[in-house]
Amino acid sequence: MHGKRYEVKAKITLKLDSALLRKVRILAAEEGTSISAMLAARLEQIVLERKNYDRSLRRATVRLRKDLDLGWTPPRTRDELYQRGSNKR
Repeated sequence: MHGKRYEVKAKITLKLDSALLRKVRILAAEEGTSISAMLAARLEQIVLERKNYDRSLRRATVRLRKDLDLGWTPPRTRDELYQRGSNKR
């Protein structure tokens, strides 16, 4: 069924220091919103930022794994590592 999508909202309890609560109430009033709406908007922003960060990190990791192949293979022996033996110079 297409049409309006209803969001189910849940209530939470939050414990704040009384001085902080007073400042938050003033801030919300100055912005013409409620503490609940202010917190909900900020939490949505945090979730979106994390989602974007995670997506960017995955893309960067894929690019590094794909494009960072330098064709280097570790030496098989210690002599080979330090170029000892007949091919010195």
